[in-house]
Amino acid sequence: MKDPIKWTVNRMPKSEDKHLQLMALENVAGARAFHKSFPQYSVTPLAELDKMADYLGLGGLYVKDESYRFGLNAFKVLGGSFAMARYIAQQMGKDVSEMTYDYLTSKKFRDEFGQATFFTATDGNHGRGVAWAANKLGQNAVVHMPKGSTKTRFDNIAKEGAKVTIEEVNYDDCVRMAAAEAAQTEHGVIVQDTAWDGYEEIPSWIMQGYATMAGEAAEQLGQAGVERPTHVFVQAGVGSLAGAVVGYFTNRYADNPPTFVVMEAQAADCLYQGAVANDGAPRIVTGDLQTMMAGLACGEPNTISWDILRNHVSAFVSCPDWVSAKGMRMLAAPVKGDPAVTSGESGAVGMGLIASLMESDEYAQLREAIGLNKDSRVLMFSTEGDTDPAKYRSVVWGGECATV
Repeated sequence: MKDPIKWTVNRMPKSEDKHLQLMALENVAGARAFHKSFPQYSVTPLAELDKMADYLGLGGLYVKDESYRFGLNAFKVLGGSFAMARYIAQQMGKDVSEMTYDYLTSKKFRDEFGQATFFTATDGNHGRGVAWAANKLGQNAVVHMPKGSTKTRFDNIAKEGAKVTIEEVNYDDCVRMAAAEAAQTEHGVIVQDTAWDGYEEIPSWIMQGYATMAGEAAEQLGQAGVERPTHVFVQAGVGSLAGAVVGYFTNRYADNPPTFVVMEAQAADCLYQGAVANDGAPRIVTGDLQTMMAGLACGEPNTISWDILRNHVSAFVSCPDWVSAKGMRMLAAPVKGDPAVTSGESGAVGMGLIASLMESDEYAQLREAIGLNKDSRVLMFSTEGDTDPAKYRSVVWGGECATV
């Protein structure tokens, strides 16, 4: 018997919404301009799954495919790289618009700035992005990974020249470890996409960097004849990506924002637990946080993102691993005529959830609560490709985590 999907509609009291302006369009534009200065930059594909939409009974289904981002197979580099640029600009008394790739890789920059050491904790994708950016910009990186991290993801970080370790603690404890080491290191700084009291500036810059992906998607939808998505499904670990996406689209479509659905791994569903508690305060999930959705295995929410999400999300959903496995297989082998998408464990949960909502009356109440129907034009984010190729093949080819 498979574990059920858990969900709750958002009835939490609203806050004053002071963090929404962090994702204002002009802030996001600054991040996009920075990313465009990289020679590796290109807009990642938006897969239009027209046949899948017909099959499921939707008006449209669009998948932002981040497996092509900067050659790193995941979106995370967008946040870490921009936060590093903002930090360097701040230290130098310059505007981030001066932090172009050409300048940051120049001898002039090294002479003026020197070197910093960027510390971070990661399940793989964020750390790889920080290590890659540090390598390109001639900076140092130290990366700590939680227990259970795969050798493939470790190796991908190490080959970027970072000092990387796998620790015998969970993700949230790795964050604390990285923060403590950064505080004791000359020119050390922690670049983490989770925020806590006293550490909010860098996470807000990371969120602005993530919004490059959302901005591209909005433009691509327009090119496909979609004025605005009716629904946006976005996954969450600490919630930084979700807060970035929800904040961006809320600002972009201020008069008529989409319906937002946030999905988490059931083993680390801190946002869902906060929504169930219904008092507006964040909740923490502890323990080993064992899920194949490694990128979502975070038990302590980003306080900035939480504030955005509690004000603007319609439903929070807690997903067992089978939901992601279902999505991985559907995207790998879609309805004939649609493009295939290589989507990893943390990338495909949206596809599995959307299909489950449309195919099963078990979740009819949630489907109706969010108004998901034949007129819906749905956007989701495949945030990673096959970042663990062996695991990907085990799920897609070998049937691991089957739903029956």
